[in-house]
Amino acid sequence: QVQLVESGGGLVHPGGSLRLSCAASGRLFSIYYMGWYRQAPGKQRELVAGISSSGTTNYVDSVKGRFTISRDNAKNTVYLQMNSLKPEDTAVYYCNFSPPTSPWGQGTQVTVSS
Repeated sequence: QVQLVESGGGLVHPGGSLRLSCAASGRLFSIYYMGWYRQAPGKQRELVAGISSSGTTNYVDSVKGRFTISRDNAKNTVYLQMNSLKPEDTAVYYCNFSPPTSPWGQGTQVTVSS
């Protein structure tokens, strides 16, 4: 069973940046489409960025131009570089396959506030 461990969250001012990391166990990580999801208080979890095994990326409109998803298959790790952060980006961020077929990790809290 694949385990996913997210890290890199924190408190940042509006306009700031953070880089999230997600380490995955399992030998077949490289063949899967991976995604970063987020869940804000009182809202449903949403997929904000995805990356294919070959590196093709997709983003939800609200983060296009500000977030960049990448992966290092040799390290079984997927990243999310977040720039120009806004208060509405505040959420717990999770990684998973897309569609999400593994148990959710603990997530990493991102808080954007002045």
